[in-house]
Amino acid sequence: MASITLIYGGNTRNSRVHGLVDRATQFFQTKGITLHTIYVHELPAEDLLTANFANPAFAEAHKKVDQSDGVIVVTPVYKSSYSGILKTYLDLLPQKGLEGKAVLPLVVGGTFGHLLTIDYALKPVLSSLGATTILNGVFVLDKQIERRDQLGFHIESEAASRLDETFTLLQLEIERVYTPLAQ
Repeated sequence: MASITLIYGGNTRNSRVHGLVDRATQFFQTKGITLHTIYVHELPAEDLLTANFANPAFAEAHKKVDQSDGVIVVTPVYKSSYSGILKTYLDLLPQKGLEGKAVLPLVVGGTFGHLLTIDYALKPVLSSLGATTILNGVFVLDKQIERRDQLGFHIESEAASRLDETFTLLQLEIERVYTPLAQ
């Protein structure tokens, strides 16, 4: 069975950014694809900031990435770039940690002025980690994601359609290029 690891660069599960995680989880579960999520903000903060590679939590997170066929990177935009916590985690990945993976960037921002964050901030670092198959990605305005208390999140139909189309492209890329890892 194919698997995808989602790297969540938000600072809380209550953020509207998490609406994209929920959407991806629902989509890929219906396709029979296993989805693992790394919540970077839940990793040991001191070890994350001091790059303590010896912490077993990082070894476990890296193993998820290494054993997956695809990777989804989800981040909010802060100060015209992806989140600092995401950058801190990406810095801990092995130099070729994304090699052989189909990678999909998903970004949530406050204005369309942040749209270029995908191409000019996030894609270069993903490429430096060995990713050669980086899908175009999806930018979603934060106002297109509504938090509904205990009911999770609602994503406006236009943004939801773009996400689903891109999830389908990721699925097809994994099926086309990558063979599922032996279990």
